[in-house]
Amino acid sequence: MDKVDKIIKKIIDFRRARDWEQFHNPKDISLSLVLEAGEVMEHFQWKNKEEVEEYVKTNKEEIGDELADVLYWIILMGYDLDIDIFDALDKKIKKNEEKYPVEKAKGKHTKYNKL
Repeated sequence: MDKVDKIIKKIIDFRRARDWEQFHNPKDISLSLVLEAGEVMEHFQWKNKEEVEEYVKTNKEEIGDELADVLYWIILMGYDLDIDIFDALDKKIKKNEEKYPVEKAKGKHTKYNKL
């Protein structure tokens, strides 16, 4: 069992031990995902570039906790919907490589349909 499989198993075991599957449906999991993403954003709200750089130095664990919460919900939703999230990510990167070829997109923030 590789590291990813162990993490997925740990997440599923955590939920099963608490009998929380009954509360988890795609709508509520997606809401939880958005709420946790908002908690990531709170760490950076109202800070300029220099403040962010300084804040990150002293708050990595707290930011990591919030990123882990986001990943938790992503993995759980993928599991429940029978979507291999890491395979989906690999496929999405390949799609993005086609939409954003290096020779057109390098150094630009332009959307693919405007390149």
